[in-house]
Amino acid sequence: MKSFRVNQGEGSFVQMLDGVQRRNLVVGKETMLCEFHLQQGKVLPLHQHPQEQTGYLVSGRLLFEIDGEEIEMKVGDSWSIGGDVVHKVTVLETALVIESFTPVREDFLP
Repeated sequence: MKSFRVNQGEGSFVQMLDGVQRRNLVVGKETMLCEFHLQQGKVLPLHQHPQEQTGYLVSGRLLFEIDGEEIEMKVGDSWSIGGDVVHKVTVLETALVIESFTPVREDFLP
């Protein structure tokens, strides 16, 4: 296996929920980077996963509920949510999000 990986625009979007699309940008040995398109008014319900999740809001506005606390995110904001922490996202304005997951989310692989 090579010591590096690149993505030069490959990969298609997968619809995760109504109004929630994801594209895996690159998958490494221990981390993965994803692009999410989220439509206004949609909700990613309360959930948790063992992976740490780190993200950056490129456009739009989101309302996170993380471990019972509500936090509004605007363009330029970023976050890191520990593994197994319960969280939810309400899309206040259509958004573009870039997120990494460590370790790789096997459920996101084709």
